[in-house]
Amino acid sequence: MSLIATASCEHLIDLLWEAACHGDEQAAIDAVFGALEDGIPAERVLLDLIAPVQRKVGEEWAANRLTVAQEHAASAVNDRVIAALSRRCAARASAGRGTAVVACVDREWHGLPARLLAEVLALRGWTVDYLGAQVPTSHLISWIHQRGPQVVALSSSIATRLPAAHAAITAVQATGTPVLVGGAAFGRDGQYARLLGADAWAPDASSAADRLDEGPLALPGPAHQPLDDLPHLIDQEYTLVSRTRSALVRAVMDALADRFPAMRDYTAAQFEHTAEDIAHIVDFLATALYTDDPELLNDFLAWTAGILTARGVPAHSLVPALHILSEQLKDFPRAILMLDQAANRLTGAGTVIASDSRTAV
Repeated sequence: MSLIATASCEHLIDLLWEAACHGDEQAAIDAVFGALEDGIPAERVLLDLIAPVQRKVGEEWAANRLTVAQEHAASAVNDRVIAALSRRCAARASAGRGTAVVACVDREWHGLPARLLAEVLALRGWTVDYLGAQVPTSHLISWIHQRGPQVVALSSSIATRLPAAHAAITAVQATGTPVLVGGAAFGRDGQYARLLGADAWAPDASSAADRLDEGPLALPGPAHQPLDDLPHLIDQEYTLVSRTRSALVRAVMDALADRFPAMRDYTAAQFEHTAEDIAHIVDFLATALYTDDPELLNDFLAWTAGILTARGVPAHSLVPALHILSEQLKDFPRAILMLDQAANRLTGAGTVIASDSRTAV
């Protein structure tokens, strides 16, 4: 719970938001340092001021009110503000809690949630090795062997990284090190963390630090393989869809113009964006097959429908692509069921509310 009065918090968020939007790093740092001087603890500044501003950056981009360049610039300001805050507070933090490795799973490029956790743990006395975004599992394991941490915290914001997260969890546990996970990819209540065998899950940085304050996580049990956690993978649908991703995207693009005639008038940029959207759909379908959870695909399509609507593209344009994919995967019963269910949802409900299945902090 926030320790900052609501009115004060909203005012400070507004100051930080304006500074981030205008690329004014010094104004953003002044706002954050002013909050510290007013007696607001550094942890609350991180989680009640900086994190909400970054969430708003993502929301404004999704609503087409920020360009990609503006989103990147605002995110960069927030990142530098965290660095300034970290330098200012470094002398006050007392180590002694142990070593924690904090990293994003392979191909996860939303680094801010992990960065916030690393800073919170450092404030609470941990020696933190923050490895940043997109850490290959083999490199992570090498680092663990060198450092011997008490815990590894893995972050992922994009659900399509769950297979990579599963591999990382299993590999880290094989070193005898417990794994705490967090981030939007693991579900609203951590259902995918449990599914993939993580030793603990936390919905946010404060909760993660609180869990570690309670005492060490239990050491993982005997080494196992991902198939032990997910026996449905024996049908190979996930593997085959993943391996044929490029061919599936090409097949959908080749057939889509006949099903959605408006596409014939697309510009080169629109055509490219459509191909990217279809590739994302295939990725989320594959991840839904991996977890055996159709809601993962449905949530992504709801989010995509909202994005398309904000950009003036009808959400129903997704349905022909789903039908073509279903035809291409006629020998994959789980995939067909998920795609048909998703198409029915879009057809019946129109544009659904956006989900957090693809957004970061």
